[in-house]
Amino acid sequence: MVEHTNKRFEADLEDIRSRFLRMGGLVESMIADGIDVLATGNTVVMERIFEREREVNQLEVEIDQSITQVMALNQPTAVDLRLLMSVSKMLTDMERSGDEAEKIAKMARRLHENNQRYEPVIELRHMAASVISMLNRALDAFARRDAILAAEVVRSDKLVDKEWKGNLRELISYMIEDPRTISGSIDLLFIARSLERIGDHAKNMAERVIYLVQGEDVRHKGVKNAELQARGGTEVLQADQQDKASEKSDD
Repeated sequence: MVEHTNKRFEADLEDIRSRFLRMGGLVESMIADGIDVLATGNTVVMERIFEREREVNQLEVEIDQSITQVMALNQPTAVDLRLLMSVSKMLTDMERSGDEAEKIAKMARRLHENNQRYEPVIELRHMAASVISMLNRALDAFARRDAILAAEVVRSDKLVDKEWKGNLRELISYMIEDPRTISGSIDLLFIARSLERIGDHAKNMAERVIYLVQGEDVRHKGVKNAELQARGGTEVLQADQQDKASEKSDD
């Protein structure tokens, strides 16, 4: 009976992992489709985006219920408990990423509906590709329990933030130079902001992967600490501090 229960528990954990990864794949495709609407005006994919948003929302509810049930019926070990807690937290970030992807598509559609010959005044495909890459690598790190890859995602968020700020400055310049671009520029501003937020959500999920693997909460502690914890935790942090102290003494 114990062996049967353990097999069922492992199957339930794998089912939760698999459905979460599917949820992530849906969100990735939503972001790509939304940017495609912006770049090409192809609104045919809008219904597909809405369908996937509904599926993402449904998966969030179902996975959350499964986590509650598994925790109620079993006594997870520390590692399994971290997995369940991590997925529970990441569910929120993933669902909100889907919400942002839907916003991108809706604003992109509006831009093209208001101007049949609309062409974006700034290029957002590179920023979108960076964000999709962050999300993909965060999911890969989760699937492989790769804390080092997760730390790379945390660092990548700085590049996305930098690109967001550059786009913001550029759009402000366009609006000052030509007030006729204000309405469209504001919509583009919100699209860029949504991409930046998805990057934040991907970073949050990557931090949860580090917690899952190493058991250390690296939220709000900076990129360097996340990288150090991913490579070995407090021992590495202490060694790094000793190296810095040695360098200062040598000076």
